[in-house]
Amino acid sequence: MAITYEWRGDVSNEALNELHAEGFDHPVGQTDWRARLQRHSLGWVCAWQDDRLLGFVNVAWDGGVHAFLLDTVVARRNRSNGVGAALVGAAAEGCRAAGCEWLHVDFEEHLRSFYFDACGFRQTAAGLIAL
Repeated sequence: MAITYEWRGDVSNEALNELHAEGFDHPVGQTDWRARLQRHSLGWVCAWQDDRLLGFVNVAWDGGVHAFLLDTVVARRNRSNGVGAALVGAAAEGCRAAGCEWLHVDFEEHLRSFYFDACGFRQTAAGLIAL
């Protein structure tokens, strides 16, 4: 079955809460994703197979030329087959179309190969303060 990728796709809170729980290994929450996305995001990409949400990435931004990837997640059964890289690629295209010049991401060490090798990010100097 074909997988489709949709920029600013119409996704339900229920579907996204379930995928997020599976992907980040926590109980299913009650986050109002639709309100959060509308309020804070430049866009987001949904990966669909038929009517099943199997991947998602959120793109926050500064209102100018910088965009930021958040919450990249792929259903367990669909990992390691290019879905994540395709999500990030579609997000990058959406950012380009919106006039962004930079797409940033931070990630845990075990995801280094995914973001650098599969998605084409390059290493930069960055900082972080735990709050």
